[in-house]
Amino acid sequence: MNQFVIMAFLATLGTWAVTALGAAAVFFFKTTNQKVLNLMLGFAAGVMIAASFWSLLEPAIERAEKMQVFPAWLIATTGFLLGSFFIWFSDRIVSHARQKTEKDHISNNRMNRVILLV
Repeated sequence: MNQFVIMAFLATLGTWAVTALGAAAVFFFKTTNQKVLNLMLGFAAGVMIAASFWSLLEPAIERAEKMQVFPAWLIATTGFLLGSFFIWFSDRIVSHARQKTEKDHISNNRMNRVILLV
């Protein structure tokens, strides 16, 4: 049992180190080339889509197939679309709150921190 905790801790440290190394790259460049930035954002989006499928959607489809109540693709698609709608709706609410504080010239630091937290 103890070795699993140590292995998990080492894996967490390794993940942190790679993330910190990637984030530290900003210290080496003074300007950003737009084409390189677009390439990196596209790569990151592809990685996140792959991670979403293999870590979330594929296991959801497997579990839905075992239930045999509804078609597996319908359950996974419904969950995916509900999650997408939630993210879209949350973004709309936060953007609206941000615009309202800017329009009303509210410089309330507390409100800005709450908006950024959400």
